[in-house]
Amino acid sequence: MSTWVTRKNLHVDRTACPWLIRRFVDPRAKFMFADARSAPKAGARSFDMVGAEFTHEGPRCTFETMIQRLGLGDDRALVAMGLIVRGADIPSIKRRRPESIGLEAVIDGIQATVPDDEEKLRVTGPLYEALYAYCQREVGAHKARDPRRPRLRFARRVQEHLAE
Repeated sequence: MSTWVTRKNLHVDRTACPWLIRRFVDPRAKFMFADARSAPKAGARSFDMVGAEFTHEGPRCTFETMIQRLGLGDDRALVAMGLIVRGADIPSIKRRRPESIGLEAVIDGIQATVPDDEEKLRVTGPLYEALYAYCQREVGAHKARDPRRPRLRFARRVQEHLAE
C-alpha cells in the first residue's frame, strides 16, 4: 500500500490522479492532503503541488504526466481521457474538448457541495470510471463497441496526440 500526498481542496487534476493511481497503480493507495505551501511529506509520493514528484510538465496536466511517466501511455483511452482532464484543469488551452467543459462543471459542483477531500475522492471515483469507459468507446478500444457505429473525430485527435 502506497501513500500519496497532494494539496487540500481537491479539484480536477487532484481528483483524477487518485482515480488513476487506484485503478492502475495501487488499488489500496492512501491519500493525504496538505496545505498549498507545504513541502511533500517524507515517505509519501506527491502530485500536483510545489516540489511534487508528479506535476504539470510542458502543456500536460499532472494526470497526463502520470500516464506518461508511469508507462500507461499505450492505453489510447487513458490518453484521450487525459486530453479531457487537461481541458478541464487548464481551461484556457486551445482546442478544449466539449467534454472538458462538462467535467469542469461537475467537479466545480462537487467542490462546492462536498467539503471533505476524502469524500470528494469517493464521489468522483465512479465519475472517472464512467469517463474512462466513454473514452474507451470513443477510441474504439472497448470490446463491446458496435462495429457499425462510426468512430468520432475524437479518436483522430487522440491519434494525433500520440504522434506528437
